[in-house]
Amino acid sequence: MGQVVSDGVATRAKRAKKAPIVLRDAQAIKALTHPARLAVLDDLFAGRELTATEAARIAGVTPSAMSYHLRELEKAGIVERVENAGDGRERPWRASGARLQVEAENSPVGSAATALLAQEFVNRIGRDLAAWSARRLDEPDKRWRDVGGAAVSTLWLTVDEAEEIMNTLQDLADRARGRTADKRPEGSRRVRVASILVPRGEV
Repeated sequence: MGQVVSDGVATRAKRAKKAPIVLRDAQAIKALTHPARLAVLDDLFAGRELTATEAARIAGVTPSAMSYHLRELEKAGIVERVENAGDGRERPWRASGARLQVEAENSPVGSAATALLAQEFVNRIGRDLAAWSARRLDEPDKRWRDVGGAAVSTLWLTVDEAEEIMNTLQDLADRARGRTADKRPEGSRRVRVASILVPRGEV
């Protein structure tokens, strides 16, 4: 990725101007649900540009399998190829927009696709949480040890209060969105932040 990195400032500026990718089509949403695709999207939407070979190492699949997954994501408009650097090296991939936003069509097919994606996200968060719980006591920094974890509350909220909670969490996350490894604050770590608000059946 040498040539891409040398143009990093221009590339990041171009990415910053991109709009969110809004997925409404059920097939496009289903394209996200494969674990290998979600694994590499973490890095791509964090600002990295990856070749299929580099993405394959992250996802734990073969380069040929990763090439297939990236092409499927490209068809859905989620990733794109970086312009050819002209040096004969493998062209990397990048995210097509600033972030992903899922707004499924109001249909049984759309609802099923969104439910499938939501379940995969929950599975990934569960794996991350279990791994953190297993190593938490070995964490040398007490502040990280105390802040990591999950907080779950069941509350009676109005719709206005629910919107306020989700918007506040989104605003806080947006402050750090788009940071790349070379521009991160000193002492920062990659952190998975999940905003989940589930209206229960009681009214």
